[in-house]
Amino acid sequence: MTDSATLLIDGHWQSAPARFDVLDPASLEVIGTAADADAAQARAALDAAAAAFRGWADTDPETRGDHLRAAATEIRARRAELAALLSTENGKPLAEAAGELGSAARMLDWAAEEGRRAYGRVTPSTAAGPGLVLRSPVGPVLAITPWNFPASMLIRKVGLALAAGCPVIAKPAEQTPLIATALLGILQETGLPAGVLQSLTTARPAELTDALLADRRLRKLSFTGSTEVGLGLLRRTENTLRRMSLELGGHSPAIVFPDADLEAAAAGVVAAKFFNAGQSCIAVNRLYVHESVRDELLALIGKKTAALRVGRGDTGNTDIGPLIDEAGFAKVRRQVTDAVASGATVLTGGEPAETGLRGHFFTPTVLADVTPEMLISREETFGPVLAVSTFSTEDEVIELANATEYGLAAYVFGTELRRIWRVLGRLEFGVFGVNDPAPVRPELPFGGQKNSGQEREGGSEGIEAYTETKAVALRF
Repeated sequence: MTDSATLLIDGHWQSAPARFDVLDPASLEVIGTAADADAAQARAALDAAAAAFRGWADTDPETRGDHLRAAATEIRARRAELAALLSTENGKPLAEAAGELGSAARMLDWAAEEGRRAYGRVTPSTAAGPGLVLRSPVGPVLAITPWNFPASMLIRKVGLALAAGCPVIAKPAEQTPLIATALLGILQETGLPAGVLQSLTTARPAELTDALLADRRLRKLSFTGSTEVGLGLLRRTENTLRRMSLELGGHSPAIVFPDADLEAAAAGVVAAKFFNAGQSCIAVNRLYVHESVRDELLALIGKKTAALRVGRGDTGNTDIGPLIDEAGFAKVRRQVTDAVASGATVLTGGEPAETGLRGHFFTPTVLADVTPEMLISREETFGPVLAVSTFSTEDEVIELANATEYGLAAYVFGTELRRIWRVLGRLEFGVFGVNDPAPVRPELPFGGQKNSGQEREGGSEGIEAYTETKAVALRF
């Protein structure tokens, strides 16, 4: 594979007549090129996936798992090298990049084992005879992955699909095709049969997805990205019903009750907010603090936030890297400007960061006295800005937290078990961190409610999303 030969079709790495540049978001310098696949190459990838389906579905789960375990071992062996590439291409700090790759390896290990546990069941016999419930691979899968976690989100989808017996066509984000190509190359090097794994890098994703969604042989779409794009994909399925896993936007609340360990809560909120410069669908967007502990908690959060270091992610001494592009930077500035004009108080930050680099850096920011009508209360931020409001009662904060079209993640900090259990039942979200700023684990299902998505990835539920259910009535 050479530079720009980033298309994997029917077991071979290829280039394309058109190419596009890949930029370092810190410096805006070109760090590589990728092949710009077209609709014809997308159809060729689906041809290969469809041809490989039956053979891969009939391959025993242990053998499928061997490929995934081998790839996990290689990712761990090359972790430092891959982390440097991920940090340069995405902008996140090296430590975060290394952590993401560790998560990707763990996800492959989990998927390898889940392939052996895609169980059906036997129902009790009736007068006619027993019944069976079988699970079988759904068929060729299109996996569209995001730029903010281009390693772990890619591997989570690809690993579970391959473990279930489904060939995969991966479509990495155009901002981060290089780390995706490196990881898919590791998987392909384990000896996967031709056609089982495909990769299409492109700067014109709509053209490719339209070509694939128009073909009934594509049996499953797994997408992580914005709610707007996800809903658009739903509308573009035309006359073919297919399985769709959608992991979309979030607007995560964090609730700090008066009995919380405030030092731990402050550290947790800062970690859950500013990880990956806030460019995460499960990042804390709205912090609701009980009025009795507001001042003490904000002092702790303000101090921790002000200490975060902004700069190039690949330097090794950075906490906050650049935003991915000008559009993301402009959205953050717009939300901060609107909030301040509407009465919010800047506790720390509030301005672009001066780094001497051309990339789009924003100072980690905490805004107090945020009210529901402000843009930042209604829109997902996807940047390093924390919006803080206070509450008086449990009923009040539940209503505020649920007042959004999104329902992906929520965080609760407190020690009173009865209240925590009660609140978990009332909050309309799919993922919860209870005194935990990192609620994503391979063993847990990941996904949201409302306009944050459908189906789940991870956990025992994850592999079910790549299988079909067959009911069998037996009569002897």
